[in-house]
Amino acid sequence: MSIVHGSNSQTTSRFRQLPAVDRLLKNEIVMSLAMRHGRAETTRVVREILDEMRAALMAGEPVLHADENAAARAVATRLEAAAQPALRRVFNLTGTVLHTNLGRAPLPAEAIEAIVMAAAEPCNLEFELEDGGRGDRDALVEALLCRLTGAEAATVVNNNAAAVFLMLNTLAIGREAVISRGELIEIGGAFRIPDIMARAGCRMVEVGTTNRTHPRDYEAACGPDTALLLKVHTSNYAIEGFTASVPGSRVAEIAHARNLPCIVDLGSGTLVDLARYGLPHEPLPQEALAEGADLVSFSGDKLLGGPQAGVIVGRKDLVVQIKKNPLKRCLRVGKLTLAALEPVLRLYLDPDRLAERLPALRQLTRPQGEIAALADRLVSPVRDALGEAWRVEVVPMKSQIGSGSYGGPLTPLWAWGARPLDRLSSAGLVLRARDGRSGSALERLAAVWRELPVPVLGRIVDDSLQFDLRCLDDTDAFLAQLGELRVA
Repeated sequence: MSIVHGSNSQTTSRFRQLPAVDRLLKNEIVMSLAMRHGRAETTRVVREILDEMRAALMAGEPVLHADENAAARAVATRLEAAAQPALRRVFNLTGTVLHTNLGRAPLPAEAIEAIVMAAAEPCNLEFELEDGGRGDRDALVEALLCRLTGAEAATVVNNNAAAVFLMLNTLAIGREAVISRGELIEIGGAFRIPDIMARAGCRMVEVGTTNRTHPRDYEAACGPDTALLLKVHTSNYAIEGFTASVPGSRVAEIAHARNLPCIVDLGSGTLVDLARYGLPHEPLPQEALAEGADLVSFSGDKLLGGPQAGVIVGRKDLVVQIKKNPLKRCLRVGKLTLAALEPVLRLYLDPDRLAERLPALRQLTRPQGEIAALADRLVSPVRDALGEAWRVEVVPMKSQIGSGSYGGPLTPLWAWGARPLDRLSSAGLVLRARDGRSGSALERLAAVWRELPVPVLGRIVDDSLQFDLRCLDDTDAFLAQLGELRVA
């Protein structure tokens, strides 16, 4: 590193010694950069670096990289940093499996292969190969969805919020939609069911109380302006004690007695009973339909383990109405989503091997003993990388599912306690400063881990940085970059 400073006369002479733009562009390092990043971008950064050097000289401040090779290396550093993609791979060691901020469910190999094909080649997105006519993109997955859920028809939109919005906007615009007060949920990002209903153009009619709703509440609310009854699965919170709610079958019965549709928002949603894998049971779309729901919506990238999508299944006549809504085109999914969704749905045709082949389910069902063994393997390399200032220990932990499934994506693990079945036994590493430092010291340590080529994300709790290893699959890549850890 070269540093230039001194008097005004020295500064003037130093101006002449700064490399010219053309000269720096002919430097061997910079020429190789131009081949990788393009001449225009390289020239822009060269001018930027030289302008900064001149500004420092004018201000009488020390000037870094004043010689040609040092300036060339500065150009390389800046270009390489700027070339980093904004969307990057990370190691999710937060303890939340379906983490909303980290992209939720990882996709299986079959879905990734299908995405690559659809991205690289023309495909029959809306083209009928049998008769050569125009097709319906929903047809790529509709038969599978109907087979798996028992629905008459299905359609797919951008996410589940879009699905709920579209159902309400199609069936209840300008009219009333009845919902229990106990189901007026808010999901991540302050996204609320009442707001969706208002934007969809329907008038919300609340029935019951926060903790207790009875069949008579729905019956009393139905009138000539009622368009539908809406039931929402409260998957991200629980009320205990003096409570009452109306089963979906009873809500559907009340609706049908008045020739009204009953629609159900399951939020997360899966197509197989998770109890068979040792997880708490989550309501299934096929169960809601069997109970009498006319339409059911659920997410694609949560417990289903697929791409971001909102799936609507149910009565054919209602699905046809939804598909005719002009907003359906605004909310439809593209070819990459459909390419990924189809193979994920096909995996559900073989539930006996689903936990092996679906990454999200594999992570959720990973045995605690296997995770603890992984922690034992990693503790010494991590301890060596951090040095003497930090203690590293293997401890039992509790993971959460996340993304509105059994507890919500943003619920801190340490704030849990009311629903122990919703937490998964896990193990991981706890990093603590030997001198008892916490606060800013832990924040700096967490930042150091995020600066690695593949950022490592944990959680700070109880004066420690914790790494839950449930979701760590690529152990070799994790270990390979420990040598680049820079801890002061």
